[in-house]
Amino acid sequence: MSLEYAITYKAENTYEEWVHEAYWQFMVVPEENESQQFIGVDFSNSISAKNEFSINGYGFKTIRVHPKDKFKEIAFEASFKLIKKEINPFDFKPDADISKSYRKIQELDFKIDFEAFLKKTHYTFIPEEQTVLFEFDQEKSVFDNLLALNKYTYNFIHFNAEATDVHTTLSELLKIRQGVCQDFTHLFCALARANGIPTRYVSGYLHQGNGYFGDSQMHAWAEVYVPFIGWMGLDPTNDILAGTNHIKVAHGKDYSDCSPLKGVVYTAGKNETVHSVQVSSQNQQ
Repeated sequence: MSLEYAITYKAENTYEEWVHEAYWQFMVVPEENESQQFIGVDFSNSISAKNEFSINGYGFKTIRVHPKDKFKEIAFEASFKLIKKEINPFDFKPDADISKSYRKIQELDFKIDFEAFLKKTHYTFIPEEQTVLFEFDQEKSVFDNLLALNKYTYNFIHFNAEATDVHTTLSELLKIRQGVCQDFTHLFCALARANGIPTRYVSGYLHQGNGYFGDSQMHAWAEVYVPFIGWMGLDPTNDILAGTNHIKVAHGKDYSDCSPLKGVVYTAGKNETVHSVQVSSQNQQ
């Protein structure tokens, strides 16, 4: 069965002083892949600045906006429609030889091939005195260890939308143990990589109305490469596997690679930004 999704993304920016020049890049367009068929996009802004579509270094769609006139307020709205096939995240055959996967992740060629998603980054760096937070049990499969890590991360952090911001590092997070989906995902990425598993940070949308944490904004989860199975998604914020309710936009090494909004604004004084996301679905007729 397939579902038709409608997604509305809104951002409102207010500035104390005149903005004389600004450059923004939005990464909010859903990815087209085996399970997601893109239907269309409508992107607009309140001052009729020109939109330009482009592709970033990882191959994901971006929208660039460069207003020519000064302003103090600007609002953006994006509407997307796509068809998504129903996903069974357990649709794979486990390897009977558990040790084979552990031997694979130790191979030099494997480490070279996945080097970008094995290394530490600014957002996935854990202080040396706290590096041994979660170690794989090699009596269990890689997949079972990743499920255990998903649950560990879910239990380690208390969801609190006011506790952190987009600049929060793991050093800070480990002290307060409170945060949002970005923080859960950075910790999961760091610990999976520490155990030799290539891990990608994913940004996207989460279907609303199912009681999940993080479904009122753009969401974040992780994709891990399991030897002899391939890439699969895990959502440590909700302790679930990523499935039909997860609509992928982009992936990277951490939040900085796939931030929904980046920009340079030339102005003085204070500013305020408000984001909102709505996701709805219906069975495809």
